[in-house]
Amino acid sequence: MTERRRALFAWELVRYKVDIAALSETLFSEQGQLEEVGAGYIFFWSGRPIAERRDAGLAFAIRNDIVVRLTCLPQGINGRLMSLCLPLREDQFATIISAYAPPMTSSDAVKDEF
Repeated sequence: MTERRRALFAWELVRYKVDIAALSETLFSEQGQLEEVGAGYIFFWSGRPIAERRDAGLAFAIRNDIVVRLTCLPQGINGRLMSLCLPLREDQFATIISAYAPPMTSSDAVKDEF
């Protein structure tokens, strides 16, 4: 996702008053985070290692005021799985999983690895 595309996407999140969005096919490499300052969102992503082909990739876009209340930041498991633990009340949490399964056109080896 280019810088311009990410900024446009963040402003669409603002427009529709989205708190948290799970994104797929981001094509980002590795893991990281980036703040879209004007829009008030932080993107957390997980993708394939730089040396590998850039496909798949996931991200969470989360409003800044929600991020500050998180007890832990979103975790990338690999380029196809991410988790986010949201505090609800006292000792209650909701875990959100974002998964991007390989398309049916992928090889059996890729699907089996998932």
